[in-house]
Amino acid sequence: MSKLYFRYGAMNCGKSTNLLQVAYNYEERGMKIIIIKPKTDTKGGNKVVSRLGVTREVDMLLDDSKNIYEEVEQWINKHGKIDCILGDEVQFFKKEQIDQLFKVAVSMDIPTICYGLRTDFQMNGFEGSERLLLLAHSLEELKTICQCGKKALLNGRKVNGKFIFKGKQIAIDKEDDVEYEALCPKCYFEYKEKYDKQKMKD
Repeated sequence: MSKLYFRYGAMNCGKSTNLLQVAYNYEERGMKIIIIKPKTDTKGGNKVVSRLGVTREVDMLLDDSKNIYEEVEQWINKHGKIDCILGDEVQFFKKEQIDQLFKVAVSMDIPTICYGLRTDFQMNGFEGSERLLLLAHSLEELKTICQCGKKALLNGRKVNGKFIFKGKQIAIDKEDDVEYEALCPKCYFEYKEKYDKQKMKD
């Protein structure tokens, strides 16, 4: 039986780079992989975009209504065997879609490796990530560091270069003047305290 893997980490920890490296490793050995991604992630359109500048077109760009198990079945019927499925930005998948990926790994015996964020900029979980933390056979943290040098656990959202701590959960990096920075908990709370004090003055 194959496994469902969840490799998570804060922004800039190399998730997409790791995914592309795994894809290369499989293909170098003559094995077939497919890359999937939720349509919610509009950054890069139909491509996986690594911060190192490497990009690759995905095989399935899936909206919320798609049944991933059925999509994989159709792919196999059309193209043949799949040796591994790689999912990018999986935090944006729905709970049911994570369940479908779990079934793909177990019932179809296809290793399925998911990459994504664990929490949003307010320290809340994403639907897809929360389900993966419950179901994945294997959990692996991809590490990065805060600007202060400590291990980064959290994601700070900036708008026009300033950290903010209110807003809707999904706002895509590099769109509408939004960007993200990986922060350690200490720096996160320091920025939040400054933000809260400024809001009280306003």
